Amino acid sequence: MTGYGKSVAEIPQKKISIEIKSLNSKSLDLNARLPWLYKEKESEMRNLISQKLDRGKIDLTINFDVFDSEIVPVINKSVVKNYFSQLKEIAGELNINADDQLLSTIMRLPDALKTEKPELEEEEWIRVREKLNEAIDQLDGYRIEEGKSLEADLIRAIGKILTLLQGIEEFEGDRIKKIRERLNASLAENVGTENIDKNRFEQELIFYLEKLDINEEKVRLKKHCEYFLEKIASLPPNGKILNFISQEIGREVNTIGSKANDASIQKLVVMMKDELEKIKEQSLNVL
Repeated sequence: MTGYGKSVAEIPQKKISIEIKSLNSKSLDLNARLPWLYKEKESEMRNLISQKLDRGKIDLTINFDVFDSEIVPVINKSVVKNYFSQLKEIAGELNINADDQLLSTIMRLPDALKTEKPELEEEEWIRVREKLNEAIDQLDGYRIEEGKSLEADLIRAIGKILTLLQGIEEFEGDRIKKIRERLNASLAENVGTENIDKNRFEQELIFYLEKLDINEEKVRLKKHCEYFLEKIASLPPNGKILNFISQEIGREVNTIGSKANDASIQKLVVMMKDELEKIKEQSLNVL
């Protein structure tokens, strides 16, 4: 979701620089810093950006350098004459000869000079809009390149989780055997072998092992991972969906961990969680 674009428009007497930057955000958050000349077009610029960039914290900055100043201060004749008349009258009343100083004094008074701001010409706006589109496309190009790298990272992380999931099977047979041996040893120590009802023990053991069964979780985890890979290959926007799927993957991984009751499987679960954290972090960068 991060990116950068810059373009420059040169028109007679003016050089216009357009910069647009994007950072991660759950929605479109646009901040525009524009010269007063382009304020009237801010709404149109926002619409243009929102049509092309679905999400992200967007910063748009437009500056221009004027080669031959368009903004020339003009003497406000009516105001200067009014000031002169009043000051002349006051000087006469006070019997002061201030003719030589009056004009320089008046020119420092408010509104003696006025600045006429030019309006935005349609030709200039067409050129600015064209260059704004160019900067947006450049930013989008950065996003696409970043997306390819993110896609490779996410596919690798999901592949690692699937590999670790397959590795659990190696320890499942020993897991049941170890649980049986541990329960037998505990009963023998606390109750005595002669006092154990073998049939009842087997029934309770089956009930206990059913609670520790992780086959359903393994199947669901595999399905979630396959769905994640499917959505990566689909057209954007799919970032939010990937985030939701990663949450479901996390639920299954946590359940396997809580039911595992085996140090070797727990180790694999920890490695899965490590990959999942990477996936969650990276999926926030996906549109």
